[in-house]
Amino acid sequence: MGRTVIAARHIFCSLALAGALLPALAHAQSAPSALTDSLRINGQKVPVESVSPTPMNDLYHVQLEGGEAFYANADGSYFVVGDLYQNDSDGLVNLTEQDKNQERVAALAAVPQSQRAVYRGVDEPRATITVFTDTSCPYCTRLHESIPELNERGIAVHYLAFPRGGMQSPAARVMQKAWCSDNVSEALSQAFNNETLAANASCDNPVADQYELGVSLGVQGTPAIILPDGTMVPGFVPPERLAAMLRLSD
Repeated sequence: MGRTVIAARHIFCSLALAGALLPALAHAQSAPSALTDSLRINGQKVPVESVSPTPMNDLYHVQLEGGEAFYANADGSYFVVGDLYQNDSDGLVNLTEQDKNQERVAALAAVPQSQRAVYRGVDEPRATITVFTDTSCPYCTRLHESIPELNERGIAVHYLAFPRGGMQSPAARVMQKAWCSDNVSEALSQAFNNETLAANASCDNPVADQYELGVSLGVQGTPAIILPDGTMVPGFVPPERLAAMLRLSD
């Protein structure tokens, strides 16, 4: 299975998308069995997770179990790798990115609040951002230091763990300790302040699962801020700019 995905990835990397300005005609289609059940590359069956129609006739979005995605015609004889755009009167709309945003929203909704480190103000939040964070990341520390101002602006912050050095890194162990603490939010704040955490890292904690979730959602560095609509914003963003992105007026 792993060799098949790697072979598929090698082929897709050799393909290029010259560009597509596509009409926005909705076209109801059922996923063809040639893609869902018997798609093969170099004679090997490809592990397909899902197939969904696009607004373009005979073009399907194919998601592989390994996370790779591409577009194909109904019988899988042609592939297109890249983003699909709709060309309408308001300009170009990146349909591929819209799909990714929806996938992020759905995936994050499945993470229980009990597995998040939540920081919110006294009043009901006007907006909530989800942040994949790493306690060893300087820009994550800057974002953490801005949480009081974010809360004042009505923005709640929900942290998920993403040790950028992987699960064998020292930061992964620190975050495991934080998630094993009685108060995760308090423990994370201590970790950002370079304080030693008392808890051990041996409890049943979600850090590894959250790391894998981040990878599957396209997180490549920290902090990775996910807005309520699923848009991913990489890196530190000042509170006033975040408020503007969320369309929150003072």
